[in-house]
Amino acid sequence: LREINEAEVVELGPMVPTLVSQCCSKERSNRLTAIIWMGEFIELGGAQLLPTYGSEILGSIMHCISDGEPEICLTARQANQSLMALVMKTSDKLELNQLLHTLTVELLSDYVTTRVAALHWISMLHEKYPRLMNKSIGDLLPALLKTISDPADEVVLINLQVLAHICDDEVQFLRVLNSLVQLFMEDRPLLETRGALVVRKLCTFLEARRIYMALASILDDKPDLEFVSIMVQTLNLILLTAPELTSLRKLLKVSFVPESKDSGKEQGKQLFNTLFRCWSHNPVATFALCLLAEAYELSASLVLKFAEVDVTVGFLMQVDKLVQLLESPIFIHLRLQLLEQNPRHKPLLKSLYGLLMLLPQSQAYKTLSDRLATVSSMQSHLNALDNVTPSSSVPIDKDLLKRFEEVQDKHTSARQKTLKSMAALGGEK
Repeated sequence: LREINEAEVVELGPMVPTLVSQCCSKERSNRLTAIIWMGEFIELGGAQLLPTYGSEILGSIMHCISDGEPEICLTARQANQSLMALVMKTSDKLELNQLLHTLTVELLSDYVTTRVAALHWISMLHEKYPRLMNKSIGDLLPALLKTISDPADEVVLINLQVLAHICDDEVQFLRVLNSLVQLFMEDRPLLETRGALVVRKLCTFLEARRIYMALASILDDKPDLEFVSIMVQTLNLILLTAPELTSLRKLLKVSFVPESKDSGKEQGKQLFNTLFRCWSHNPVATFALCLLAEAYELSASLVLKFAEVDVTVGFLMQVDKLVQLLESPIFIHLRLQLLEQNPRHKPLLKSLYGLLMLLPQSQAYKTLSDRLATVSSMQSHLNALDNVTPSSSVPIDKDLLKRFEEVQDKHTSARQKTLKSMAALGGEK
């Protein structure tokens, strides 16, 4: 090896197949020697080796990177970094199909380290050759979709980053989401175990509004009505609870406020209409969407329509869950609106009383009943105080309120940035 390093001209190519085979040897010393040589070859003549032997070299490194011997594993990782850096800076034409075939095989490896390394390679190649990679997406996408069910969360998170990169192209965006919906349709347990994680992370890496509008349009055309209802229920729960969807909830909340001059009002209205058409496959999800968007006239009318719906055990369980969510921080704005003597909030009370009438005598019934009883008591006290001559009061300083809102918006933006950073590093499960 020292002689090769010192020689002016050496034909490295013919030696590569021997090193590749020895990287898979049962003997520790053979594997270690072979991977050391491989690392040196990458440094010495990598650019010349890439076109012909790139996929073979990559395969041998992927094999050794999960070796049980720490020294072999470390050397393979160093060789992997050198090879990746070489590919990133090369301007030579590469045989992408061969590299992708190798990486697709390695996604089926028994070792997490190898699968993670293969995904990093796919991500890098897509960043460097987006158009060429998109042409090969038909062969690559099935393997990436299969990796969503990987038992290791680390693998799934990196895989979702790769899928998000692919979705930068509008055509591939729709192709990926259609494939995801089809995957969940064929594998219901996967929807239950990984569905929320997949949607949340995609909404972190991409625009949440874009994701939800596309999914709503795709689902609305599916003939399997039971699946669509289950999927809508899943998406709605994510919408109501996930911190990654804060911006989407904010957009929905301004869509029905009459006096609002928010620039996102039209976007919010378009989002609501698109979701409502799809959410109609699940009555409770539709009702929750109306409450979230403060479309209280619509929610009050929906409650009356529930009399025509098949009230199954599943339906009542969803209503029970919604009542629990009404007590969560997501619906603080709704609970505080019950304090206001605003004609617009009368249909909100009608909606909640209607929900109460749907529930059997249960803990959820008691929770909602107690909440509404508190509101009724409060309004009685306020009506009594209306007859008392009010004392002089200090005017509200609107600048101070505006300052509070601005500072809180900064905190919200900071939290969103932190979530995106953690997701990009794979630290947030």
